[in-house]
Amino acid sequence: MIHKTILALAMVFIFLCSGCFVFGTSKEYHPFDPVALESIQPGKTTATEITALFGSPTGTVELSNGNAYIYHRSVAKATMIWLVLISFANYDTQVDQIVFFFDNNDLLTHYGVNLNADKAEYGLPF
Repeated sequence: MIHKTILALAMVFIFLCSGCFVFGTSKEYHPFDPVALESIQPGKTTATEITALFGSPTGTVELSNGNAYIYHRSVAKATMIWLVLISFANYDTQVDQIVFFFDNNDLLTHYGVNLNADKAEYGLPF
């Protein structure tokens, strides 16, 4: 009788722990070109040249003394475990972002760079 009880408990445990383990990542990420970043010179580079180097901005902001172009790219990585009764998940999203500031003549005054997308990691979901 004890042997059947242990076998039944083992089967229930195996059934409850069966499931899937999944890794996932976003696929639309394209890193910024480091050569293009090095060629930028405040006071010389124009908005047209920035658009030629990086494409259309993700967003634009109209300022009182010019414009700002925002380029935003992200990487998301996920780890998930689906069990019969419970699921666990871990998401990590990191961002590359560049903001270019232009004066009223569309000449670059300054810019800011934040490159963290390569730091996205898979992690344990608990």
